[in-house]
Amino acid sequence: MIKGLGGLGGLGDMGKMMKAAEEMQGKMAALQDELNAITVTGESGAGLVKATATAKGTLTSLTIDPSIFSADDKEVVEDLILAAIKDVQARAAERTKDEMGKLAESMGLPRDMNLPGM
Repeated sequence: MIKGLGGLGGLGDMGKMMKAAEEMQGKMAALQDELNAITVTGESGAGLVKATATAKGTLTSLTIDPSIFSADDKEVVEDLILAAIKDVQARAAERTKDEMGKLAESMGLPRDMNLPGM
């Protein structure tokens, strides 16, 4: 009898790990697509400037209330635009983190685990 064949059971575990890795890769790809479809909105100046972006952080639109346009207020308008963009970027990052947490939990992992690919 050949000794050590009992260790071949580990190959089955390796197969399970590979299958789990492939499943995770597929879920990550699907989540990437989903994050490109989810939109978030940030704003500044009590809604005078609104920025919309995908959850991946790609800016898709910028809305500016015409009441803020004045040559004297150029710097204020620029600050409001930057603030709205920063707000939407922060919201996009938070949404991505939330979606990644949901994916991690669905795979039996800790919600705050950093998954690769984001």
